[in-house]
Amino acid sequence: MMENIYQNSLDGHITREDAKKLVKSNHFQLFDTADKLRQEIVGEEVTFVFNRNIDITDHCMIKCSFCSFRDHIGYEMTTEEILESIEEAVDVGASEICLFGGVMPYMDVDFYCDLFSTIKDHFKIHLHSMSPVEVYHAASNSQMSIEDSLSCFKDAGLDTMTGASAEILVDSVREKLCPNKVSTSQWVDIIRKAHELNIPTTSTIMYGSIETWEDRIEHLFILRDIQRMTKGFTELVPMTFLGKNNKMGLKSDGASGLDDLKLHAIARIILGRDIPNIQASWIKIGTRMAQMALCCGANDLGGTMMEDKISIAAGSSHGEFLSPDKMHNIIRAVGRVPVERNTIYEPVLR
Repeated sequence: MMENIYQNSLDGHITREDAKKLVKSNHFQLFDTADKLRQEIVGEEVTFVFNRNIDITDHCMIKCSFCSFRDHIGYEMTTEEILESIEEAVDVGASEICLFGGVMPYMDVDFYCDLFSTIKDHFKIHLHSMSPVEVYHAASNSQMSIEDSLSCFKDAGLDTMTGASAEILVDSVREKLCPNKVSTSQWVDIIRKAHELNIPTTSTIMYGSIETWEDRIEHLFILRDIQRMTKGFTELVPMTFLGKNNKMGLKSDGASGLDDLKLHAIARIILGRDIPNIQASWIKIGTRMAQMALCCGANDLGGTMMEDKISIAAGSSHGEFLSPDKMHNIIRAVGRVPVERNTIYEPVLR
């Protein structure tokens, strides 16, 4: 079976029925197949990006049941404070700034455009920001179309967009996780429009809450279908559900370590050559489990972060920063070759 799966993955012929069988397959054969596919598709290099996360506010009107960050502290950063945080990152060599935060009524298109243009006036750095739900509400608050809003963001300095707010792209699950967010079709539409405007995005999946394996598989095939149409995804970022300090944590203990590895492996097999970069998020699953994921299909270790208030609020105990040197050590410890990249997976030469 696994020999056929291996070739079907490389040829782009994996089906939903194939994927469902993989869930019940022998774990060691599954991991070995995913690792061989990783070797064939991307080789021995493991990439990472030197970046900083900046969460500009924890106020939010969306009220997702899995969120631990909303009003966790109660703050809004000023533009000056944001610029200071970016300067700290630039001074130590970061190539990417990730801007995140809650969604509020005042966050319209002008708000984001003013912020982006101010950042670009001060710094020459890659700006990675805006999830589909932020785009949707900013456009609604400004009574503008999605296309016009995205064009404004790009003109103001947005370089790439996040694939966040995807969670699980199955509406019956979204109704329980995030009923006030965009629907599956809206998320897909916004991502496709971003790609059409040459705004690359990441893709994400949040797994381990209340969804089934069938839901996870459907989500991954939706991402694969988008990628075949647009070629706009830079990577897949699997994010294991963290249940501390949120309502959904009362209903779910989260994914097991085995499921963490199976998700990365099955994602590698389903996405094949379509989305070649699969991230092992050390901030979510820890560096040791991330090393295991690198042996089960993943080829990227994510960002140095410098801070991640959202994961910390939800119970992550794996720290908020890994230096490039530590990234190198973690990668070399599993016999792989560390390579610093930028947001769009181009190598960074120091």
